[in-house]
Amino acid sequence: MSPKDKFIENVKAVLIALLAALILRQFVIASYNVPTGSMKDTILIGDFMFVNKFIYGARTPTWIGIPFTDKGFYVPFVRFPAITKPRQYDIVVFEYPRERRLDYIKRCVAVGGQTVAVKDGNLFVDGKPEGEIVPLYRRFDPEENRQIQYFKVVTANGKSYTIRHALYNSLGINNFKEVLVPPDHYFMMGDNRDNSQDSRVWGFVPPENIVGKPLMIWLSWDKTVPGYRFFKKIRWERLGMVIR
Repeated sequence: MSPKDKFIENVKAVLIALLAALILRQFVIASYNVPTGSMKDTILIGDFMFVNKFIYGARTPTWIGIPFTDKGFYVPFVRFPAITKPRQYDIVVFEYPRERRLDYIKRCVAVGGQTVAVKDGNLFVDGKPEGEIVPLYRRFDPEENRQIQYFKVVTANGKSYTIRHALYNSLGINNFKEVLVPPDHYFMMGDNRDNSQDSRVWGFVPPENIVGKPLMIWLSWDKTVPGYRFFKKIRWERLGMVIR
């Protein structure tokens, strides 16, 4: 094989690998990172996750960005058949309803046909508490500069997760009047209940905005640690953690 032919074969191999990677990212599994603390401590700022994009139905691209700018345009898309729909208490990645270029991650606390209300900071679905609420411990959060009370939630179907309530609610949404979730829509809330812009603020998530389901954390980066302390900056205990 001549040097020219070898070069052409190498270029083809790189292009095929790149195409395969793009297809996998678009339709199968992609990596997402978390820039906000609305899902603390289930998901922390700086967590990088693998997200299953085909379980809820993979889609063709919905946004075409213009290179080297923050501009672009939306395009019609096709969604492939889903294995399942988001279920109550699943953690879901979705497009922010007010700006679909932005990906959000929250817990789906109710699905179409259910009612949702928040009374004195407590979540009620179909008129019942979201589950058995077990107080855990209190801890100071230096990022939010306030004391946080942690609770374990055990749902009727046996699912468990941890939520947080601040001693001072900066968002002022301790109460939320009961609403009915429209068919095929979803009501999303952050586990950091008093520091989460979610469906209580911007409404329901339609089915076309659903992106995927987080699987595991492959890297966790603590932004509060200086870069020169590289091995301290990585949260080693979170690597490989399955997200529930």
